[in-house]
Amino acid sequence: MPRAQKHESRHEIDRIEEAWRTAVLEANVHALDALLADDFMAITPSGTLQSKEQTLANLSAGVIHFTAIEYSDRKVRFYGGTALVTSRAEVGGAIAGGDISGSYRHTRVYVRDARGKWKIVSFESSRIRDPGERKQSWLMDNDR
Repeated sequence: MPRAQKHESRHEIDRIEEAWRTAVLEANVHALDALLADDFMAITPSGTLQSKEQTLANLSAGVIHFTAIEYSDRKVRFYGGTALVTSRAEVGGAIAGGDISGSYRHTRVYVRDARGKWKIVSFESSRIRDPGERKQSWLMDNDR
């Protein structure tokens, strides 16, 4: 990718990352729907797979509710028409009555669609545990 195009794509990805953050914090299902590819797939911190429809339904129904998301350590890499974004997030929120506040590592994969727009095709989140913090059993994890 030429340097100027890479620079512009980086700014576009940064804008979409902020749009994702805002949509999730405001539970704006319509905005999130526009950002996600039809075949979007998420892997939650507990390892559960979620389709685009499941992700939007959970946000709409209030199954998951975010009160804060602050990103740091963002890295964006390009591979042709694909962008890979990794970041750290400090999250405040709850899911199904359980607290999900804490530190996470996120990976989002973007692909340019046929019209040249970046769409999120994949998302994965992993909890960062403090040294000595006991990992919860997958059966007891609040993230379902």
